[in-house]
Amino acid sequence: MAALEIIRFPDARLREPAALVMAFDAALARLAADLIDTLRAAPGIGITAPHVGILRRVVVLELPGDAAPRTYVNPRIVEASPDRIRHAEGSVSMPGITEEVERHARVTVAYQDLDGVEQTEAAEGLRAVCHQHEIDQLDGIFWLQRLSRLKRERATRRFEKAQRYPR
Repeated sequence: MAALEIIRFPDARLREPAALVMAFDAALARLAADLIDTLRAAPGIGITAPHVGILRRVVVLELPGDAAPRTYVNPRIVEASPDRIRHAEGSVSMPGITEEVERHARVTVAYQDLDGVEQTEAAEGLRAVCHQHEIDQLDGIFWLQRLSRLKRERATRRFEKAQRYPR
């Protein structure tokens, strides 16, 4: 497969909701494989189809300790704990910039696998944060929108400066 070009902040497509996947076919399998290659090339731990300009509800996560990357099609949060955690987040579309974001500590996610079979996954800690972050992206909510105005502006300025003066 191939690593795809990642669209960069502030591309408007990062704020558009992604459409449900209806066809579970070879094209979907290719997209998932390409997302895995793109994630590894970025590098990152999570990526969505919208990160590469494809407005479909597909997520790939590859967290430390995972035996293999996991693909989630049409994921949605069906349960969230009332307790919260803070974790540093960033985006493959805004490399090098992170800020702490508050999220639910535990979630249950319903999704389909690449064959269209309904699945559920209970997650906590980093995996729960990643699910919420990537599902936000599928809903057209870029992670910066979860920050206060001050932190959002500061992160945006740091990213703009990094783009002007790359290391």
